[in-house]
Amino acid sequence: MSRKRPRLVPETFGPRGRRGPAGAREQPAGGSVRRALRELGELFPRRLFQDALPPIALKSQVYSFVPDRTTADRQLRELQEQGEIRIIQLGFDSDAQGIVFTEDFRTKTLESCRGQPFEGTVQRFLTVVLSANGDLSFQQDQMIQTFGFRDCEITQLVNAGVLTVRDAGSWWLSVPGAGRFVKYFIKGREAVLGMVRKSKYRELSLSELLGRQAPLSVRLGLPYHVHDLIGGQLLDIVPTTSGTLLRFPEI
Repeated sequence: MSRKRPRLVPETFGPRGRRGPAGAREQPAGGSVRRALRELGELFPRRLFQDALPPIALKSQVYSFVPDRTTADRQLRELQEQGEIRIIQLGFDSDAQGIVFTEDFRTKTLESCRGQPFEGTVQRFLTVVLSANGDLSFQQDQMIQTFGFRDCEITQLVNAGVLTVRDAGSWWLSVPGAGRFVKYFIKGREAVLGMVRKSKYRELSLSELLGRQAPLSVRLGLPYHVHDLIGGQLLDIVPTTSGTLLRFPEI
């Protein structure tokens, strides 16, 4: 059973939302997960990737906004079934799934392949497959028999970065250029964990962490990584009278 965690301080992470009676945050129509994805999109450093990538959020980050994982997973599933978001496999961990808004995925994928020999194949994939199928992965029989792609065209999709090899005869959905993001993410996560690990008692106040000069390896920004570390249960948050404390979970 997963532990429920208090939501992060909204004024610290991302844009502020409107408040209703008694200071309660008003949730927009569509659920708290959509709002979380929008806030995480604001944190995503587009300029670092020359605006070539769609904003990518991780499930772990969503859990930092919506600590009830059952609710978060249900709302993610609803958004996926409605075609509003796509789930992609990031590859560095079996549970490392990225989330992108479908329209952002389409736009950046088309921009990345413009003028390339495989542009037509990618356009057909987006029109035929993406519109009809919300799966995270695709099988060879499905691609050939259901969607009408030849082996050489599947190879083109892999070369374009739209698909990555899962195993023989199957592929994950991917985002062109995601490899660079994954590299930055892994290095940044370890660096932020190291900042807390080296602190006295292996704990650090949230405000102090965010006020520090981030190591050069933290290219995606401290808030972006802190959402992942808390939602992924790599760090615990402890409310105190002097503010929020981050510490390593007890083993």
